[in-house]
Amino acid sequence: MREGSLEAPTRHPLDWKNVDFFNESKLFDELERVFDICHGCRRCFNLCNAFPLLFDVIDESDTMELDSVDKRVYWDVVDNCYLCDMCFMSKCPYVPPHEWDLDFPHLMLRAKAVKFKKEGAKQRDKLLTSTDAIGKLASIPIIVNAVNAANSSKMVRGWIDKTLAIHPDAVVPTYHSNTARKQLASHNTVSSAPIACAETTGKVAIFTTCYGNYNRPDLVNDLVSVYEHNDITVDICKQEKCCGMPKLELGDLEAVERLKNSNIPELVRLVDKGWDIVAPVPSCVLMFKQELPLMFPDDADVAKVRDAMFDPFEYLMLRHKGGLLNTEFKEEIGDVSYQVACHLRVQNIGLKTKELLELIPNTSVKAHERCSGHDGTYALKSEFHDISRKIARPVVNRVDKDQGTVFSSDCPMAADHIAAGLKNEKDVKNPMSLLKQAYGL
Repeated sequence: MREGSLEAPTRHPLDWKNVDFFNESKLFDELERVFDICHGCRRCFNLCNAFPLLFDVIDESDTMELDSVDKRVYWDVVDNCYLCDMCFMSKCPYVPPHEWDLDFPHLMLRAKAVKFKKEGAKQRDKLLTSTDAIGKLASIPIIVNAVNAANSSKMVRGWIDKTLAIHPDAVVPTYHSNTARKQLASHNTVSSAPIACAETTGKVAIFTTCYGNYNRPDLVNDLVSVYEHNDITVDICKQEKCCGMPKLELGDLEAVERLKNSNIPELVRLVDKGWDIVAPVPSCVLMFKQELPLMFPDDADVAKVRDAMFDPFEYLMLRHKGGLLNTEFKEEIGDVSYQVACHLRVQNIGLKTKELLELIPNTSVKAHERCSGHDGTYALKSEFHDISRKIARPVVNRVDKDQGTVFSSDCPMAADHIAAGLKNEKDVKNPMSLLKQAYGL
């Protein structure tokens, strides 16, 4: 027997094209097997609400074992898993190559897919995961002002809570009519010959992401500024749709496939022309690096995009390794409290953001590897918002205690969610914005 979790765990492809994948009876057999193992271990009790919920119902049952737990509770456990992947990556001693072969997140994904195929989804959940449609509508001039005003109105948010069950205290992002893609539509790609090093070509096409395009165009612009300051040739993907992560977390795997079929051909075209791909949001990078390759293991184009996809700071540190990073910083940042996003940790690239920021003189970064509890949509839902705040409390407390006045996270949604719970005021900035500031751009 080989112990799991002592080396990089083996991730099996998601066999979602197999008819047995959606067999509810076989799903419940696997849920019982895995839940019983988790009950005997309990190392993941402090990661999210799925595990303590499961352990509590077992402890409160007649036999204090899984055999006396109402099977309907299984769905509550599934609903409380938001696929952060941290149990698989950092806690579980039974991940493959261990013979028990546990992959709790992908089992939860399978359950979500079975539930979606059988029941569909709430209108709210369909709405929240339709990021392209919402972004296009909410960013229309004039309409965008009404949307932003409504999202900041307590009265309107109270009505939205009653009708859609979106929590009135949840942080909702601002929309912009002058989107990132509009701002960069006339962007002139630098024509100087790019210099390749390590795995990088020195030519980067930016996948702006729904969030970067409609909600935080400043992140995309900062990314462009920093990369060009480092003599990296930059262009924007000519067309893109949502990466598919929101639909994946909903269990709508067919929608994920449709989005894949739209995005991959354009990204492959760029890769074939010598471009690397970078996206400003960790979850979107992870989607192309991990989830799509596991869903479509035999798709050569998906594998080609996976191998050309980079986290922004991962890319810059690879350039630094080759002596090509501009280290002529003009401004120090000071002490930075930094939350390491779960979907960045799962990429297994190390703390590249921390490493790069600490190259800036008189700058220190205190990293907190704890979940924000946000998950893109989980913290927005009325039934889960208070739980998400509880999950975030440990990292909120740590950031509050830090001496620095700057708080940062690669995930802009996690940053806002954590910042909303802080007692001590912090200057909330994305790491790329801090790097741009350090360069004096």
